[in-house]
Amino acid sequence: MAGGKETPRQKLIGMMYLVLTALLALNVSTTVIDKFVFLDDSLVRANGETEKRNSQVLENIVKTVDDTGNRAPDMKVVEAAQEIRAEASKVLKELTTLKGTLVDLTGGYEEGHDPEYTGDAKHLKGKTDYDKVGHYMMPEEEGGEGNGVVLKESLNGYAELVKEKLKELGAEESELDFFKPIAVDADEDPIYSQDPNQQGKTFSTLAFDSSPTPAGLATISDFQSKVLRYETAALDFLSGKVGAGDLKFDVIVPMVKPESKYVAAGTKYTAKMFIAASSSGITPTMTYDGKEIDVDASGQGSVEFTATSSTFDKEGLARKTYEAAISVTLPGGKDTTFTSEIEYFVVKPTIQIQSTAVQALYLRCGNNLDVQVPQLGVAYNPSFTASNARTFQSATEKGQVTVVPTNGQDVELKVSSSGNFIGARSFKVRRIPAPVVTPFLPSGPVNLKDGIPAKTSRIQLRALPDESFQQFLPDDANFRVAEATLTLVSGGIGRASITSGPDVNLGPIAAQARKGDNIVIEVKRVQRQNFRKDVEDFANFNRIIQIPLK
Repeated sequence: MAGGKETPRQKLIGMMYLVLTALLALNVSTTVIDKFVFLDDSLVRANGETEKRNSQVLENIVKTVDDTGNRAPDMKVVEAAQEIRAEASKVLKELTTLKGTLVDLTGGYEEGHDPEYTGDAKHLKGKTDYDKVGHYMMPEEEGGEGNGVVLKESLNGYAELVKEKLKELGAEESELDFFKPIAVDADEDPIYSQDPNQQGKTFSTLAFDSSPTPAGLATISDFQSKVLRYETAALDFLSGKVGAGDLKFDVIVPMVKPESKYVAAGTKYTAKMFIAASSSGITPTMTYDGKEIDVDASGQGSVEFTATSSTFDKEGLARKTYEAAISVTLPGGKDTTFTSEIEYFVVKPTIQIQSTAVQALYLRCGNNLDVQVPQLGVAYNPSFTASNARTFQSATEKGQVTVVPTNGQDVELKVSSSGNFIGARSFKVRRIPAPVVTPFLPSGPVNLKDGIPAKTSRIQLRALPDESFQQFLPDDANFRVAEATLTLVSGGIGRASITSGPDVNLGPIAAQARKGDNIVIEVKRVQRQNFRKDVEDFANFNRIIQIPLK
């Protein structure tokens, strides 16, 4: 019966139940028992959704019959649907009560944990109890309490009731064959009857023997799922009997189709306004270019894909089309598909880059770029790669990226959005201008023409960055003199030398210094601290500075 088809979610849960049941027979660890807890919760929630759906179908049947005048043949359909729904609710309630009994029987719940619903399999004290559930359910002749017999009668009684009601309303034998007994002994089961290890077992033994509490609860939830599946199939059959599944355009909404969502200031906004109608009695299948899309409860589908094009015209546009198709089942069971070719235009994205030094990047420095693609709007989700450089993308500012050239070759920055390549921009690479080393006294920079007093005890060597470079990249313009040799020269002859960093103690040579001598400073090594606080030597730096003594 078509209405008995399972949803993908129901099929997956059913498959998981079979796999876990098989693993349970192997006496595996409590990890599998925990999986039954998860499985039971999934079944409970899926069953709740199915119950809501079935209630809505019953309401649709009643409303349709009422709208058509409550004709006698249709009222019989309503009575059958209501009885099937009421009996399903009764059986489901009995099974839920049974689950609560099994929980109480095995010790209830751990302290501090209340159940989310009756029969909740989470936080059970008796999670690993393999005996009590089986003893409670198995036949008396096998040493149990025999409650499985009552369960079997209830489940199979519901299947018989559904068959009887549908047969009275003209269901074919091929349709009724769907409603087989739910609870069967091993010899009646097409799978277990072929298994020598299971042959001869009763329904209760087959379903509950040696089952830990969560597995027993999941088994009952699975039976509830089967009851609901039978109810769903029956109600779908009855819907067709009164036209509840007819194509009636009863959902009407206003629609506006603008010529464009983007309008420049000073230009006219133009749109078509019309009424769109759909049917609540059907769920259409919608596709674009053969790809199926999700359809919401109102019968509307959302088309969403990434627009791409490798070629554009001189206006920066690329014309594209796709085929939209909507398939519905019309009254009488005929499948009909409506198609339309939809035109749209892809706008060539333009990369805009803002930077204090946008024409070139400084070698081994953190060049901050603001890369934007205005045409993408809020859909802009950038990522960056670069040749001959490393990139550091901001985690908070969209489009902000720091590019660090690793050699003197040109850098190509590639821009993508949500994994789709947008374009690339190339940059020249500049070398960092050398700093100027200047001696300082506490009073200020040394006047190299006038000199310093012969008995000066201390000076400081400062590496001052190029002014333009410092304005562009202040975080990369931090230099220091790491090593310098200072020699006292008298009459052209070097008399004493010291090696120092930026803070120079002249004491070792000041005692020998006299007016007219010179201090010759050879700067051998300068270091730079970059924007990441890493320190590196400034390559090929060597300077000579001469200070006269007075």
